[in-house]
Amino acid sequence: MAAVGVGASTAAAGPGAVSAGTLEPGTASAGNVKHLVLFLHEAVLVQYVDTLKLAVPSLIYTLQNNLQYVAISNLPAATFQVTYQLKILTTALFSVLMLNRSLSRLQWASLLLLFTGVAIVQAQQAGGGGPRPLDQNPGAGLAAVVASCLSSGFAGVYFEKILKGSSGSVWLRNLQLGLFGTALGLVGLWWAEGTAVAHRGFFFGYTPAVWGVVLNQAFGGLLVAVVVKYADNILKGFATSLSIVLSTVASIRLFGFHLDPLFALGAGLVIGAVYLYSLPRGAVKAIASASSSASASGPCIHQQPPGQPPPPQLSSHRGDLITEPFLPKLLTKVKGS
Repeated sequence: MAAVGVGASTAAAGPGAVSAGTLEPGTASAGNVKHLVLFLHEAVLVQYVDTLKLAVPSLIYTLQNNLQYVAISNLPAATFQVTYQLKILTTALFSVLMLNRSLSRLQWASLLLLFTGVAIVQAQQAGGGGPRPLDQNPGAGLAAVVASCLSSGFAGVYFEKILKGSSGSVWLRNLQLGLFGTALGLVGLWWAEGTAVAHRGFFFGYTPAVWGVVLNQAFGGLLVAVVVKYADNILKGFATSLSIVLSTVASIRLFGFHLDPLFALGAGLVIGAVYLYSLPRGAVKAIASASSSASASGPCIHQQPPGQPPPPQLSSHRGDLITEPFLPKLLTKVKGS
């Protein structure tokens, strides 16, 4: 792996340079801690221009995390979970604008469906939506969600552009994000609660529930990386849909959330939009072609010659696409099949 930084190389990095591979997990043993420190000094401080590029998404991610707490404080958990799926829409729009990507017609239709579902949920919330705490402000919650989705979409696309435009590893980029995010978070803490922290200590108010939230957020971040590496967009869409359902059930159980037909309709549209948007483009084209050809030819019954055994019942396929109920998968076509 090349040394971090645009145009940098391990040969020209100087006497203190080390390979970027030392940053990979499991390599920082007792024997190469010194090399790891030298590498971090070279990558983070010496090549400071490359590091400063991460200040923008780090600032936005820090703002986004705080906006999520404002939103969840002013909206029911189920409403927040549904509305927060607008980040799919904002990410898609920023991808088109900043990365010159193209979306299929089905993806554009799913984004429209997503917006419609969120609008229905917000209309239900504005119309009452059952009892809610007096200290909640749905307008402030909606504004915080929209701002969080916008920041999430822009920061995600900007971070992807940085990753694809340089040779730095994902581990190094996350370290740089963490440095800026921690610094910005500490500045915000000092600005808002500096006096209280000085008198009561940094960990004042860290109840077991708070520690649970911290650990859940950390575990969730690692889990997302595992999902991205080992799963596909379809399974990720199913996971998102399941999270909406679980949030709704937990809200009903814990907070007395009132589930009415309007909310169910909006949530259903959002779940459907997430699934449709996650479909691979090749699968969509093949399914559409198979459906059109089947409707044009009509039902067809194949007769076997006398004495021949019936063919085995296989999943319907077209090219390298094999379709199973509710979950199309793209498989590599075996030679001779």
